[in-house]
Amino acid sequence: MGVDYSQLHDPNAEYTMRELSADTMNVTRERGGGRDIEITDVQTTMVDGNFPWTLVRIYTDAGIVGTGEAYWGAGVPELIQRMTPFLEGENPLDIDRLTEHLVQKMSGEGSIGGVTVTAIAGIEVALHDLAGKILEVPAYQLLGGKYRDEVRVYCDCHTEDEADPTACADEAERVVEELGYDALKFDLDVPSGHEKDRANRHLRGPEIDHKVSIVEAITERVGSRADVAFDCHWTFSADSAKRLASELEEYDIWWLEDPVPPENHDVQREVTQSTTTPITVGENVYRKHGQRRLVEEQALDIVAPDMPKVGGMRETRKIADLADLYYIPVAMHNVASPVATMASAHVGAAIPNSLAVEYHSYELGWWEDLVEENVIEDGSIEIPEKPGLGLTLDMDEVENRMVEGDELFDEA
Repeated sequence: MGVDYSQLHDPNAEYTMRELSADTMNVTRERGGGRDIEITDVQTTMVDGNFPWTLVRIYTDAGIVGTGEAYWGAGVPELIQRMTPFLEGENPLDIDRLTEHLVQKMSGEGSIGGVTVTAIAGIEVALHDLAGKILEVPAYQLLGGKYRDEVRVYCDCHTEDEADPTACADEAERVVEELGYDALKFDLDVPSGHEKDRANRHLRGPEIDHKVSIVEAITERVGSRADVAFDCHWTFSADSAKRLASELEEYDIWWLEDPVPPENHDVQREVTQSTTTPITVGENVYRKHGQRRLVEEQALDIVAPDMPKVGGMRETRKIADLADLYYIPVAMHNVASPVATMASAHVGAAIPNSLAVEYHSYELGWWEDLVEENVIEDGSIEIPEKPGLGLTLDMDEVENRMVEGDELFDEA
């Protein structure tokens, strides 16, 4: 029977996703070697960390369960629940096909960007964990193998007074000497006491001087012991970003991140090409389509996708491949629990142009308690050889840390 493609986005169409998959792609679930497996359910649990992390589990009729994580945000669990019927009965090994069909099925609900992409990404990460367990290979193997056995981690640092250059320098030295990191990041969009109107994005001279003083204090204190990046969180006007980047050229900084709002790629290109200060962008641009112009027009020096936000593991691999055509490295933004952090590390192991993966929870003493394995040691993540992501959730700890009113996963 042929398919009427005009009904693809019609919620009242008679074709289910499974019928569309079979008719348009001639898919069969009949596979040997124990690979004839069906998805039976998808569930979420939210953990109350320094962000409300959305953990995802995919269940199968073989009793094998895959665990993933979506970027935090309102509505993500509801969107995953909305997509669950589109996955039931499907073979979890078809990661690309299932991800693409979720994008198609949810196109009317915003699957080109935002939380819908994030929800799909959480499912996609869980599919990688699940497929790895079914095939008995680590997740990086599903991405083409690995370039490295461990992935460097950069630590996002904070102080009680983030506007005090000396306090920032003290914390940088502590994180290097006591915690063992050789890569750091500090916020630069902090109040200086000289602001007149932050809404207009304009930086006055004294404000720029204050930001330069933070950079100078930190980079001089750590010297060659650590690379240091600085995050602006899309705060400044084009002219202000160019003047700030110019003032920072004499300092050895790893990169200046997101100096202008993310919507206008032309402005981003102009800022990046105006300075020798390395500019990093990417966490607020979704899927490879969103990153394309930034990369092709060389509007960035380093691309920084947030894997469980911008589309998932394979989508991030595709972004990295695009960037590699222009010899652009990848530094993955990451504010996740150990689950998505390890998933990002698997991607970082599998791509040639990986710089590092962010760690945003060093002040959260129980972060690693969510899983049974060690994750970060001596400023890096060793890529596990166990099937899937190589992590095991500590369900007691997950239950203790749940967002109030949420429910724990059912037992497999």
